[in-house]
Amino acid sequence: MLLGRTANGLYWMFRYIERAENMARLIDAGLRMALTKTSDAPEEWSSVLMSAGVKIGYDAKYGEYNASLVSDFLLRDLGNPSSVMSCIETARSNARMVRTALTREAWESVNETWMILKSTLAEAVPETDLPRVLDQIKRETAIIRGAFHGTMLRNEIFNFARIGTFIERADNTARILDVKYYVLLPSISYVGTTLDNFQWESILRSVSAHRSYRWVYDVEYNPVNIADYLILNSRMPRSLNFCYSNIVDNLTFLANDYGKRHECHDMAESIMTRLENNDIRTIFDNGLHEFLSDLIYQTYGLGSKIAEAYNFD
Repeated sequence: MLLGRTANGLYWMFRYIERAENMARLIDAGLRMALTKTSDAPEEWSSVLMSAGVKIGYDAKYGEYNASLVSDFLLRDLGNPSSVMSCIETARSNARMVRTALTREAWESVNETWMILKSTLAEAVPETDLPRVLDQIKRETAIIRGAFHGTMLRNEIFNFARIGTFIERADNTARILDVKYYVLLPSISYVGTTLDNFQWESILRSVSAHRSYRWVYDVEYNPVNIADYLILNSRMPRSLNFCYSNIVDNLTFLANDYGKRHECHDMAESIMTRLENNDIRTIFDNGLHEFLSDLIYQTYGLGSKIAEAYNFD
């Protein structure tokens, strides 16, 4: 059985790698949505900060919302523990701590990403250069995942890393959807308009689901279909259903390896069952915001139960 400290390092290493990519995706979505507005679209940038869960920290430092300030806070500010650079620094620290549990390729991919992004983000990124830098961040985190997937034994080391990835991803997808539904639309009169559709398209692009959505639905952007895709579709790799399916699978592997189940196993399976046995119309009828808020709360609780069960330090 892995030491709790090692399990903790693997779990958080991959949560922070996932979070770094999610921050890049959120900035990308903010840039796209701001294109539909004038005066630098402060409300869009405010919603990006809300989705990232860092608005309070930002407001304590800045008095306005614009692309330059928000992107710098989310990319480079080491005072923001969820900035891309903070996430990569923390992921590398955790990787160093569990170095002997990683293959050479997995460790080197993390270390090289840290060196590349440390250089790229050494100075503020000009707004015109943001798309290139955001693509670079997404590419570097994908290289880490590829090296890990291609070289690691499928044992408990792999399981803790995957659980961390999908806990973080589920939280991010739920937050993006929740903020879009309640904050991004400036008025109910915009629902169904070109502006509304462009914003929903931006949300799909922020989770790399723009093209695959059209493969599945082959229709114009529709809030109900998009929510269905990002919540219940079992084959979309950033949907809540897909994330929880992977969380349950990896927790089950741990239970089988260690011969013991914990409260976190029952909790994850309960959430999974709720997702599998739901339909999107029922979710909308009962309140999408309430559903997502509850899921964010439960995901946080599940993370705490996993840490408790496996003695994370």
